[in-house]
Amino acid sequence: MTKVLQNVQMLNEQGELQTVNIAMADGKITAIGQDVQLENAEIIEGNGFIVAPGFIDVHTHLREPGFEHKETIATGSASAAKGGFTTICAMPNTKPVPDSVENMQLIKGLIQESAVIRVLPYGSLTKDISGEVRTNIVELKAQGAVAFSDDGVGIQLASTMYEQMQDAAQHDMVVVAHCEDNSLIYDGVMHEGKRNKELGLPGIPSICESVQIARDVLLAEAAGARYHVCHVSSKESVRAVRDAKAAGIRVTAEVCPHHLLLEEMDIPSDDANWKMNPPLRAADDKDSLHAALLDGTIDCIATDHAPHTVEEKCCGMVGAPFGIVGFETAFPLLYTQFVETGKWTLKQLIDWMTVKAAKIFDLPYGRLEVGASADMILLDLSKEQTIDAEGFVSKGRNTPFNGWVAKGWPVLTIFEGNIVYQEAE
Repeated sequence: MTKVLQNVQMLNEQGELQTVNIAMADGKITAIGQDVQLENAEIIEGNGFIVAPGFIDVHTHLREPGFEHKETIATGSASAAKGGFTTICAMPNTKPVPDSVENMQLIKGLIQESAVIRVLPYGSLTKDISGEVRTNIVELKAQGAVAFSDDGVGIQLASTMYEQMQDAAQHDMVVVAHCEDNSLIYDGVMHEGKRNKELGLPGIPSICESVQIARDVLLAEAAGARYHVCHVSSKESVRAVRDAKAAGIRVTAEVCPHHLLLEEMDIPSDDANWKMNPPLRAADDKDSLHAALLDGTIDCIATDHAPHTVEEKCCGMVGAPFGIVGFETAFPLLYTQFVETGKWTLKQLIDWMTVKAAKIFDLPYGRLEVGASADMILLDLSKEQTIDAEGFVSKGRNTPFNGWVAKGWPVLTIFEGNIVYQEAE
């Protein structure tokens, strides 16, 4: 049956709003315009809200299989839907790791059973994400791997990364890297700067990240590979990516909302809800990330949604796991801090969370056009509310943004023509 999302405002290519109706059938958009036929259709009232393509998150952790006490595919995908995401890419640090045909089939089966939106699994670059024995990229691509990563750990051997890049290049697959030189971590739990000394906590220097990016872009050039850098956090990393792009190397990069919104001096105390990897850097690093996003050095925004239990995060940074949740707060926080203040346009923010993310992996999503998948969200830009971690759909409560006030909340999420989240009346 045809469904029509009626009376919504859609941004055109010039960033101007137009009131339209959007018709959907068989999971696809069939018509967009003011004269869309409404007869014999199921009407979904849009109430004049902004309509946008469903958000795309290329960096997420759903924890299942193996760590269901932190998150499941069901809770994680529902949390994503509440945040306006309709396509998410799930990192491979699960147990078992998607490092074989059998394990990838297991994970795809769990996704098929439980996900309420589109979940695209990564394949790992090495067996058990150990950084040693390489996986078979051809076999994992055939099983539906969206890209390849050992996210959570940096690959320490240049030869391993180079050889996997060569294989990935032959099959036009993207190598995605968490960049971290283990010899430069120094058991740190936050950025090596001013605030860690004030708190008496061991620090992680910025070069821990940037030196591995510098290595990898040269390996990618030699291999002819497509290379994507996870969660860029420092000015040195930005410089390495910018220089690589200028040299014609096939590199893309993402930045997380927390690295755009926060810096080391914002950390109030030894509170593990402020512990993430890479850590919050200095103010000039944050400024560099803003500039890099605006000039195209950084391509998209990704949440790095990383849920942990309250018990794991309750006892200070030393010993607590890295990571914060991000699905349900990403858009309103960014909208409030950057669009409302005039630093970005609404179109820029939506593009960084949709079409720019899709382009990296050649995904056919992130657009509102006839023939596209009927993945869309409604945004109430006037809605203002306080972030309450206890109300999250995610199992994770680990966020530094609890108690912040934000505007611009998703109120309806449609995936393949079906409502998968709707704000309670």
